[in-house]
Amino acid sequence: MNRPAVIFPLLLAVLLVSITVGVAVGPTPLPPGRQLAILAHQLGLWHGAVTWPSDQAVILLQVRIPRVAAGVLVGAALATAGTLLQGLLRNPLADPYLIGVSSGAGLGATVAALFGPIVINLAGFGLTSLLAFTGGLLTVLLVYRLAWVGGTVPVTTLLLAGFAVSAIMGAATTLLYTVSGQLTTRIRDLFAWLAGGISVVGWTQLALVGPIVLLTLAVAWMFARTLNAFALGEEGAAYVGVHVQRQKIAIIAVSTLLTGCAVTLSGLVGFVGLVAPHAMRLLIGPNHRTLLPAAALGGASFLVLADLGARVALAPIELPVGIVTALLGGPFFLYLLQRNKRPHAL
Repeated sequence: MNRPAVIFPLLLAVLLVSITVGVAVGPTPLPPGRQLAILAHQLGLWHGAVTWPSDQAVILLQVRIPRVAAGVLVGAALATAGTLLQGLLRNPLADPYLIGVSSGAGLGATVAALFGPIVINLAGFGLTSLLAFTGGLLTVLLVYRLAWVGGTVPVTTLLLAGFAVSAIMGAATTLLYTVSGQLTTRIRDLFAWLAGGISVVGWTQLALVGPIVLLTLAVAWMFARTLNAFALGEEGAAYVGVHVQRQKIAIIAVSTLLTGCAVTLSGLVGFVGLVAPHAMRLLIGPNHRTLLPAAALGGASFLVLADLGARVALAPIELPVGIVTALLGGPFFLYLLQRNKRPHAL
């Protein structure tokens, strides 16, 4: 049986259903038929009588679809970044935040909270998103520079540098909160961002980040052969013609850019980049030629459904989506650990 030929249509169907349900459910129900009618009318494909309230068209086109589209982009980006790092580091516990993106982004968001009265809007992104993105990227650059030893970046050194820098960034974040009374007035908003939550309204942010994510996903899928070679170890990869250090830099850069883009749209959402690659590896196998696109599809569906759960679980209260992904992804990952007693067999 050609497993990818079966799995990929299934994953696409699950994603389509997830998107449809994610758009349909909310305080104002928008069933699939109504969605199609509004879209057809908006695109000029149908010129019949308008039988729906005008606010439903606004909700669909400016709130629901952009939010679900952001969920698709963030889920695919985090799952792909996790797959890249797990393949590169040959570590089944690697996730997109392993080498400092989350701690740097958290510090950037905290600094933004200190300057809350300063209003900045760049293509729909506020100061929090901009400083979080910048902080995450600068932190990864620092980690990579610290891990550089004699013209190479050993995996162990990279992980240790990432751990140390993350601890320092976390301490700096705590220090800012402790000494600044100004942060106490914004702790709720800061917590919501740190816990993760898709807050996209309209298309401005997606118009900027969407093409970057899609292009970077395409670039990431080009590393499939390299990641398969890394399964042999760095010496084995070099033996089959992989330029190890150059490919390391490229893979880390791509995974960091994907994670940074995700952070700007959703804050810090955990477990997507950890669980989705494992789940897809069980379904489709370890070959990165199929694993990378499968993880992107699985991660997109997972986050769209998690965001739906965050919206409806305690409605009208909206939960941070990071809480939902942890509640769903944590038990699943524990199940994987129990099912595979040796972590390297995941």
